[in-house]
Amino acid sequence: MKTTKILYWVSTGLLSALLLMSAGMYVFNHAEIVTMFAAFGYPVYIIYPLAFAKFSAVAVLLSQKQSTIKEWAYAALFFEFILAFFAHFMIGDGEQIGVVIAMVLLIASYLSGKKLFNLKKS
Repeated sequence: MKTTKILYWVSTGLLSALLLMSAGMYVFNHAEIVTMFAAFGYPVYIIYPLAFAKFSAVAVLLSQKQSTIKEWAYAALFFEFILAFFAHFMIGDGEQIGVVIAMVLLIASYLSGKKLFNLKKS
């Protein structure tokens, strides 16, 4: 149980830090992000809503209870990371390794969280 708890908090903490840095770039380095989104072929008006969604996901992931909203946050981040991986892969900028790391952290956080919180319920 202790190993599961450590894995959960380390993976969730690192994932949260990664999401906060990403959302921070969306807000504070907007000009560079606009250029990147234009290269991806994505509309630039989704930058701020995506930053808000990332900040919200961090708040939900750091809550200590397992809930439906937490499941939705994990699912949304999973799809966001899949889309980000292929966007970076298709333009060939070499940034997809960061997305792979985020995906590994997401899966580790999700699986260890399910195990940890289901053990607490029993």
